[in-house]
Amino acid sequence: MTKLLVTNPATENVAFEIEMHDEGQLDRLIERARRAQREWARVPVSERVGCVERFCERLLDRKESIALEISQQMGKPVAQAEGEVMRCTERASYVASIALDALRDRVVKLDDGIFRKLALEPKGVLLDIAAWNYPLLIAINMLAPAVLAGNAALIKHSSLTPLCATHLERAFVEAGVPEGIVTALMLDRKAAEGLLTDPRIRGIFFTGSVPAGHHVYKTASANLIDVGLELGGKDPAYVRGDVDLDTVVPIVADGAFYNCGQSCCAVERIYVARALYGEFVERFVETVASYTLGDPLERETYLGPLAQRSAIRTLEEQTRDAVAKGGRLLLGGEATTHQGLGSYFQPTVLVDVDHEMAVMRDESFGPIIGIMPVDDDSEALRLMNDSEFGLTASIWTRDYETAMGLAPEVEAGTVFLNRCDYVDPALVWTGVKESGKGAALSELGFLEMVQPKSYHFVPARS
Repeated sequence: MTKLLVTNPATENVAFEIEMHDEGQLDRLIERARRAQREWARVPVSERVGCVERFCERLLDRKESIALEISQQMGKPVAQAEGEVMRCTERASYVASIALDALRDRVVKLDDGIFRKLALEPKGVLLDIAAWNYPLLIAINMLAPAVLAGNAALIKHSSLTPLCATHLERAFVEAGVPEGIVTALMLDRKAAEGLLTDPRIRGIFFTGSVPAGHHVYKTASANLIDVGLELGGKDPAYVRGDVDLDTVVPIVADGAFYNCGQSCCAVERIYVARALYGEFVERFVETVASYTLGDPLERETYLGPLAQRSAIRTLEEQTRDAVAKGGRLLLGGEATTHQGLGSYFQPTVLVDVDHEMAVMRDESFGPIIGIMPVDDDSEALRLMNDSEFGLTASIWTRDYETAMGLAPEVEAGTVFLNRCDYVDPALVWTGVKESGKGAALSELGFLEMVQPKSYHFVPARS
């Protein structure tokens, strides 16, 4: 039996050994999912809603132990990991609360005696290839609406956080969802690759890098399998000259450095009105310098280790590139450890940057930020849109009307006003450009989980 070794990035020691599924086991699990899904599709939506509500209760019952394992698998500070468990249940609960309306049949009434119905029927067996940075939240974005819509879901989680898939499966089964409807798959890369062309899979949802996303999309298209992609971002924040810095600086800094910057929708570049630029930078550096870097199992820790040691090279290269091209390093810029252990990187702030530098152009996915001054809204808008990505963007101002005028011009799936690094389950989660395709959450997210079907019944003539 092949085993997966999961390393704790804070200690760089093996934390868990996971038995992998072989080819025969995988085939049986897929067939089990197909059989279970046929029965699950007949269960009324109201009963599925009840199961998802109970799933939330079961997950919360083990909040502390699940959070501890998240920290041990990918280095997230345990306080932040507990928050992720809470937000996971909040998203699932919201999606369940709108399921009856979102999945209802639509009867079209015309005066010709013909019965017309638009139905949203389950696709079948779906595959979620989930990422490690928010291992519960990324998975639940797909799992909750998939289960509510009557599908079966296979979870192939990142090799960094495989135990999260197991916890999700367990909580669904304990909530009354039949075995086979949610299945955690422990697979190596070769086995996972085979699923991309397996005709028994009718939808694939992938969160990860742009190159990997393109590969998944191209490979699955051979069998016309539907694919939803979330591929990251280079999310901008624009701070206008009318803001209260006491309020804005801590929130924007948190948006950039929470979860060690390892978030698809983290703030990765900041543009500040020139009149406020100097004071903003000073306060921003002061705020970031106050963050506690350390053992993720300590509750006061804000910055834990990076989940992948290889990320350090990217952050070092972006720092060197910026400085070589005229950027100025105000804070951090180097790899570090905690008590001699772990894959840590100092929180890093760069100024005198521009879009010729990788730190303002390429995804960082770590605790690093570049800050630029801008002269007006027009310049800010041009720079915000000067990116191959378009997941989220944030505008910080007291001028609501101006923000409403700017927002339609911003090329992003979500535009925030006076908020950042947040996923609202009442709104659709989507990206443009290289940030991906498809939709999750909200009533629109259900459309990714269903196959529309039309009923056109003409009464028999007597």
